[in-house]
This record gives sequence, C-alpha cells and structure tokens, in this order.
Amino acid sequence: MADTYKVLSQTNPAAATLTDSYTCPAATQTIVSSITVCNRSATPTSFRISVAINGAADNNVQYIAFDVPIGANEAIAFTLGITIDATDVIRVFATLATLTFNIYGVEKT
Repeated sequence: MADTYKVLSQTNPAAATLTDSYTCPAATQTIVSSITVCNRSATPTSFRISVAINGAADNNVQYIAFDVPIGANEAIAFTLGITIDATDVIRVFATLATLTFNIYGVEKT
C-alpha cells in the first residue's frame, strides 16, 4: 500500500448546517492525524464533528465532538489517530459560519 500524507480537507460550513468535510475514497483507508478548528470572528460560537461509517445518516453515536465552545478568534487542535475506511465520512457543523475546519492525515491505497 502507498501512503500519501496530505491535507484531507478544508471546510467552511454554512451556519447550523451539518456538512460533509471528507469522504474516504474507494479502495482507500485513511488515518486522520489531526483536525483544527479556527474561529475567524470576534464572536464566540460552538461546533460539532462526527464520523459516519459508510456515509450513514446522522446519528448521535457518530459524534466525536458535540457543541464544543470556541472563543473569539481562537483555534482548537485535536490530535487524533482515527482510522476510517472507504466511503466513511467526516462531517462538521458550526453554529455560526465563521469557523474553518482543516483535516490532516494519511491516505493508504
């Protein structure tokens, strides 16, 4: 298997909208090493991050972060090690449209 280290996605979701940020490609496994969340506003807000196996419909068991507060002009970094398989989806949600999510990791093909 070949390993490709990369920025997996960069997402700025609309306010209060659960958004697909990264879908693991076919015939690929991915190790998500870190996720950063950046609030580009002077207004505090909150966010959610979920992992949906095979792109399943939203469900409470998928959340790895739920309504986490983030301060004004603040960034939060999660060091993870999540392993996902082909068609698994990482979704993000921001209460306000001022958040940016960056996902980093390794795709194994």
